[in-house]
Amino acid sequence: MQKKLSVGVLGATGMVGQRFIQILHNHPWFDIKVLAASPNSKGKTYAEAVAGRWLLDEAIPDNVKNITLHDVNDVKGIAEEVDFVFSAVNMSKEEIKAIEEAYAKTETPVVSNNSAHRWTPDVPMIIPEINPEHSEIINAQRKRLGTSRGFIAVKPNCSIQSYAPAFAAWKEFEPYEAIVTTYQAISGAGKNFSTWPEMVGNVIPFIGGEEEKSEKEPLRILGHIENNQIVPAKEPVISAQCVRIPVLYGHTAAAFVKFKKAPASKEFLIEKLNNFKGVPQEAKLPTAPEQFIKYFEEENRPQVALDVNYGNGMGVTIGRLRPDNIYDWKFIGLSHNTLRGAAGGAVECAELLVHQKYIAAK
Repeated sequence: MQKKLSVGVLGATGMVGQRFIQILHNHPWFDIKVLAASPNSKGKTYAEAVAGRWLLDEAIPDNVKNITLHDVNDVKGIAEEVDFVFSAVNMSKEEIKAIEEAYAKTETPVVSNNSAHRWTPDVPMIIPEINPEHSEIINAQRKRLGTSRGFIAVKPNCSIQSYAPAFAAWKEFEPYEAIVTTYQAISGAGKNFSTWPEMVGNVIPFIGGEEEKSEKEPLRILGHIENNQIVPAKEPVISAQCVRIPVLYGHTAAAFVKFKKAPASKEFLIEKLNNFKGVPQEAKLPTAPEQFIKYFEEENRPQVALDVNYGNGMGVTIGRLRPDNIYDWKFIGLSHNTLRGAAGGAVECAELLVHQKYIAAK
């Protein structure tokens, strides 16, 4: 790419917004031009706005400290300065839907971390390695919005990244039923231990809305386009439980799965995991891990402490694959929830859309 694309980050002061800034720092394709947040932050420098609220271990990048924050509601003004935006705004679902469509209608593509548009029929929800072809629905969405280049694309829920890639890698064996329990890090709630001390040494067996997302979103990822909308797959039928645990980063999944077609062997299933790749690997997209899924032979892997940052946090690690006495097979999966699962997944999605020529300079 000869010239970097100018990007805006909407909701730049929250944890996901902070992670966007950390990932986009020195990105080879994208250059942060605008940071936007709530009206209360308008006019402050970014450093002033996040003083005492910076949640990442890495320091605030020097190149954004003195950027003056915009009001996220200044749609027209922000759109005039950027080629596209990342969205991590903290609003009600209806407000998010409205503001993301408003940006799209200014001919500014929106790549969103939010859940508001995940079930809008003509909005693609993309894991770039798994369903890059779903971007084709953008053409129908543009017709609905009356745009020539503006659109909305979203990434899925962070927790499904630890097990849905395995189902995709094993698609030829036709997984039709699964049980999944996810053990989710506190950063998934936008917090760390200093802001959520009650989580130290604690487990909370409920995360609002998470189980429905965990059961349904993989089916949309594995679905197909028909009549100008994305039709979810019917299988695998998933039953999920989601638990909050006292770790900072990393969502772990314990998954059980049944197949219609029996795989040749455990070794064959592992080979499918290790060799699974997609457009990001073939095109060498900047944030894509060289190997999307890595299988660990050790019985005590993957572990959050050892493996959450695999592939710079953009890879998925799996282990403990073994036969089950009720289901066919069971395994453990792990993914980084704010990198692969949130901001990083959105950045890789944007890279895919640039590669596919849906995003370009204005």
